[in-house]
Amino acid sequence: MAAAGNISLDSVARLSRDIAKSSGSLSKDEARFLVDAYYQMQHNRIMAGNQTRALNESGEPHDVLVWLGSQNDVLEQQVKRALDRWTDEHPVGKWLKAITGIGPVIAAGLLAHIDIEKAPTVGHIWRFAGLDPTLSWGKGQKRPHNGSLKTLCWKIGESFVKVSGNPNDVYGKIYLARKGYEQAKNEAGEYAAQASEAITKKRIGKETEAYKSYSSGKLPPGHIHARAKRYAVKLFLSHLHEFWYEHHFGEKPPLPYPIAILGHAHKV
Repeated sequence: MAAAGNISLDSVARLSRDIAKSSGSLSKDEARFLVDAYYQMQHNRIMAGNQTRALNESGEPHDVLVWLGSQNDVLEQQVKRALDRWTDEHPVGKWLKAITGIGPVIAAGLLAHIDIEKAPTVGHIWRFAGLDPTLSWGKGQKRPHNGSLKTLCWKIGESFVKVSGNPNDVYGKIYLARKGYEQAKNEAGEYAAQASEAITKKRIGKETEAYKSYSSGKLPPGHIHARAKRYAVKLFLSHLHEFWYEHHFGEKPPLPYPIAILGHAHKV
C-alpha cells in the first residue's frame, strides 16, 4: 500500500526483476508501442499536473490528485526501465545511450522505427523521418514519411538544445554553431527569397512578430532555431547510420551523395 496524504491507495505495481529482464526480448512492434505509451503517459501527467495546479491555486491539492500524479510518474519510470533493458541488448542501443541527450526512450524509438536493411544511405532515414524538404504530397495522398519518427526527431533536437551547456555534449554545440551561422546569413539578407515565399504560402497573421520578420526579408528567430536543430539532428542521424550500417553489414556504408556524386570534400 502507498500512502498519499491522509489516505492509502494501492500503488501501481512495479516491474519485477524477471519481467524487467525479459524486456530484452521485446519485438520492434512491442517496443514501438511502449515508446508511444511512454510519451502519452508523459503528456497525460503534464496535463493532469497543470489542471491540478489550476484547481488548487488557493490551497493544497486533494490527496487523490497527489496520488494520481505519483502513480503516473511510476508508470513512466517503469516503461523507461523496460526500454532501457531492451536497448541494452543491441550494440547500437548502447552507442546511442552513450550520447549526451539520448536516453533509453529515444534510443528505443530509433531502434524500433528504423530498419537499417532498408536504409543503404542516411538519405533514406532522413526521408523516412520527414527531414527531406524536397518531398511533398497532395491532399488525399499518403504522407511519404513516418509521423512518429518525425516527432521523435523533433524531441531529439529539443534535447540537444537543452544539453548544449553540458561539457560532455557534442550535438548541442553543433546546434549552437549552426545557429550562429544561420543568424549571420539571415542578417546578411541571404534568406530574403525564402522569407518572401513564406509570406506567399503560409497563413501568417500580420500582427505577429513572425510576419514582421518575413516582410523585412528575414526569417524569424523560431525559423532559425528550427533550421539549426534540423542540421544537428541530420548530422547525428548520419553518424548513427554509419555506425549501425558497419555493425550490421560488416563494411563501411556508401559515401554520402554530396561526397560521392557532387564532389564535396568535407565529412564531419
